[in-house]
Amino acid sequence: MDATPTVFFKRALSALALACAMLPGAAGAAGWDIDQLMQSLAQARPGRAAFVEKKYIAMLDRPVESSGELNYTPPDRLEKRTVKPRPERMLVEGDTMTLERGQQKHSVRMQEYPEVAALIDSMRGALAGDRRQLERAFRLRLEGAPANWTLALTPTDAAVGRSVHLIRIAGARDELRSIEIIQTDGDRTVMNIDRIGGK
Repeated sequence: MDATPTVFFKRALSALALACAMLPGAAGAAGWDIDQLMQSLAQARPGRAAFVEKKYIAMLDRPVESSGELNYTPPDRLEKRTVKPRPERMLVEGDTMTLERGQQKHSVRMQEYPEVAALIDSMRGALAGDRRQLERAFRLRLEGAPANWTLALTPTDAAVGRSVHLIRIAGARDELRSIEIIQTDGDRTVMNIDRIGGK
């Protein structure tokens, strides 16, 4: 398996989408803001979600589509199991990220890749409802109302900003609908989410 920093960074982008996929959304009405959203996230239970992900790459005529299941276990375990078009597993646990495809398995310490670590830490901050941790690498902007909201994450961390232009999370009330990651090279990834089971 190619173990270059670029490959692992691309995987980390998908991992960030995974984390956002587990966000429970927002509740409330009057005065609803980022702090209320963070409070909602902090109270969320671990969950599973089915996903369909499309990657739009400039050199390809059509998007690359994959699907599978996401799992999050507090405080720091994130798993993405891709079923189609081919089985693949990504596991982030503690400071270690492991990628598996077929008989190939490779692990790295995230501290060796600061841009990956920043994304993963921000992801965990979202899952924990920790606004301060999120704002270490992103500027947050919440738009809309609980019935139709968008949370935009713009990188303020230079390492993240070299590859990520914007992350856009869209939802309705307590239901997450989609995650979009727009890269600085113009490529983008859109993940549609369908939570499995109740909260």
